[in-house]
Amino acid sequence: MHLVPDVGPETDWSAALLGVEAVVHLAARVHVMHESAMEGLSEHRRVNAGGTATLALAAARAGVRRFVYLSTIKVNGERTLDKPFTEADAPAPADAYGRSKLEAEQALARVSFETGLPATVLRPPLIYGPGVKGNFRRLISLVQRRIPLPLASIGNARSMLGVDNLVSAIETVLNREQPVSGTFLISDDQDLSTPGLVRGIGAAMERHPLVFPCPPSLLLAAATLAGKGAEARRMLESLRVDCGKFRQELQWNPPVSVDAGIAAAVLWQLQNGNLPDIRGPGHE
Repeated sequence: MHLVPDVGPETDWSAALLGVEAVVHLAARVHVMHESAMEGLSEHRRVNAGGTATLALAAARAGVRRFVYLSTIKVNGERTLDKPFTEADAPAPADAYGRSKLEAEQALARVSFETGLPATVLRPPLIYGPGVKGNFRRLISLVQRRIPLPLASIGNARSMLGVDNLVSAIETVLNREQPVSGTFLISDDQDLSTPGLVRGIGAAMERHPLVFPCPPSLLLAAATLAGKGAEARRMLESLRVDCGKFRQELQWNPPVSVDAGIAAAVLWQLQNGNLPDIRGPGHE
């Protein structure tokens, strides 16, 4: 194993790529707190776009036969309305991270065209599993602690991708007899509302979540006043992904159900996180 200390336009990949037939590029710079918008965009571009271009060119020179790049559905946008995102939709990234990932895809496409490197781009939505963080982890904690949640009136639908299904999708690309190039949206292919996710977390704990109705507009207003508007929108709005192209062209089916994926994430958190033990008082 060869460790690369940094990812950027100047990275030397020659030693890491010796004898390598396939590259799966998962590394990226994501959101960093307490930095200006210009600083964030510049660093995102350096790592995500510049770093990807350099790696792809080095991979082509090293004779790599397959290159899989994990992008993000944020390239498409932040929310959907009447239909899910597809590969045919015009990109509409709304933040520095999404823009840098789009620029990385474009750089990879240029290298692929110029060198013949087979490049597969995968755009997933929220990826969850053991060790998940963010809103998903907060919901696990709140359900476990029996905190009443004002989420019953939310009628959204969001696509997610379990980490085991992500691994399966990558393996499917790598194991094809002929390399596949192109961009694909991937997901569990089973959308959940926020209340539905809460119920799934509760089912994994054998608990009944305490959920009550509250107008979503009021929730968004309160969260915005508290400086949590972006997080609230992810809980309130829809973001659906159509993974039909990937399923049909690569004959892929997600091997792990949403229920099983949620259960694995919950179990890991209960065993390794700072949450009360599920066998404590109040267990049903």
